[in-house]
Amino acid sequence: MPPTPVRFDAHPDTYRHWTLSVDGAVARLTLDVDERGGLVEGYELKLNSYDLGVDIELYDALQRIRFEHPAVKAVVVGSAKEKVFCAGANIRMLAQSAHSWKVNFCKFTNETRNGMEDASAHSGIAFVAAVNGSAAGGGYELALACDEIVLIDDGSSAVSLPEVPLLGVLPGTGGLTRVVDKRGVRKDLADVFATKADGVRGKTAVDWKLVDATVPRSRFADAVAERAAAAAARSTRPDAAEGVALTPLVRDESDTRIAYTHVTVDLDRAARTATLTVGAPTTPAPVDPDAARREGAAFWPLAVTRELDDAILHLRTNENTLGTWILKTAGDADAVLAHDAFLAAHADDWFVNEVRHYLKRTLKRLDVTSRTLLALVEPGSCFVGPLLELALAADRQYMLDGVFEDAPDAAPAELRLSDANFGAYPMGNGLTRLRSRFHGDPAHVEALAKHLGEPLPAAEALALGLVTYAPDDIDYEDEVRIVVEERASLSPDALTGMEANHRFTGPETPETKIFGRLSAWQNWIFIRPNAAGPDGALRKYGTGQRADFDNERV
Repeated sequence: MPPTPVRFDAHPDTYRHWTLSVDGAVARLTLDVDERGGLVEGYELKLNSYDLGVDIELYDALQRIRFEHPAVKAVVVGSAKEKVFCAGANIRMLAQSAHSWKVNFCKFTNETRNGMEDASAHSGIAFVAAVNGSAAGGGYELALACDEIVLIDDGSSAVSLPEVPLLGVLPGTGGLTRVVDKRGVRKDLADVFATKADGVRGKTAVDWKLVDATVPRSRFADAVAERAAAAAARSTRPDAAEGVALTPLVRDESDTRIAYTHVTVDLDRAARTATLTVGAPTTPAPVDPDAARREGAAFWPLAVTRELDDAILHLRTNENTLGTWILKTAGDADAVLAHDAFLAAHADDWFVNEVRHYLKRTLKRLDVTSRTLLALVEPGSCFVGPLLELALAADRQYMLDGVFEDAPDAAPAELRLSDANFGAYPMGNGLTRLRSRFHGDPAHVEALAKHLGEPLPAAEALALGLVTYAPDDIDYEDEVRIVVEERASLSPDALTGMEANHRFTGPETPETKIFGRLSAWQNWIFIRPNAAGPDGALRKYGTGQRADFDNERV
């Protein structure tokens, strides 16, 4: 980890590794990694290999395409380096990094790749990978996140997932899952492919469904352009629309607090907690989508999502010991619901659509965060509609029944359901958080729909199963203190495994496989001596020496 906190702010003017260019309906994201531009000292980013800094720029570029360039309908992802598409995650970086760094790096990379697929599914943006040379490991996984993969046919360029034979680890950003689940590669061929260090090229790569086409160098550029144009012609994105600039976030920081405009984060390192408080809008909902676009990045649903997104990423990456996150809300619940109603009424507008899916992706980021999540519903809270999703994402919810003794005139806390809780913001398993919560009783979810818009005080919220506990003022603070202290006394590893299992009930999807099954195995493999020990494959890579494996199967 670097000595200063990692920042997730970026802008095309300051990119060191990517170039974003837009020509009408087609954008180009071109990777040209600065070898000496690593986020941390100790390694060079050769052969378009990447680290977290490279992925932070990619994430920023994807967000800007969605919000600032609504006319873009297809994106060509390519390389500026001759005969090299991308060599994947930098091995020296992985070898020298702490376990927590490797895990968070893989998680963020997964989320960024998933964001590309989300843009394809919900924003009408197609991605074409122009693989002009070798694409290995995470480089091929970047291509796998695209809708189409065009591989240059030059007799040497290949796609590969060489992590198992060369590094003793797994393709850590979803490669195994995307090969079989997304591209439909036959499992025996996938087995051969994942143990073949030099990869697969040419016609075989097409026959095995690893790529969509292979094209001679003389026709490569034209073939990619033709595919991008055809994909753009199928898009539902507007032909002419003015984008919304993603202006820099405003943060006021100290050692114990991060304050944005709508989100505050209070850090208690002694208690090992971070308290995130999300504020309601202080301005009325706009009258129409044009008015929302004129508000720009200040439009509350977009502004609060950007701030929450940044806070989650900051805490995950820079504050590993703060194992319990306490989720609170504050402000006018009616103002939240007014903006919620606006989003629902104008869901077909390109900008509103992007905001809704951005909020969905940010809530998903919370779901897969390896921290205990506790929601505190207190007087002055606004856990309603889309902000109620924060409470439903939590592992437990504590709701004060009544008011605090020192504020007898306050209005008691309430919850309110809206249509937002019944489908607008699904989890990675494809279910709503309500459906996941009541997986064993689906009829209860239907019954909850009868309470849409009703103020639900603590006793009723408890009876409906929307909160875990509803103590009164006499017991509330002790109940919260005890659960925070209990969580701090338990194994963080065991809690991570327990919470991840409980959060994702129901069906498996490629997304839950990537964050659950694959990530769990990768976490384990990353700390095994065969991979990470002094004689493990990550340490021996590039030395000309073979790793010394413990051959016992566990």
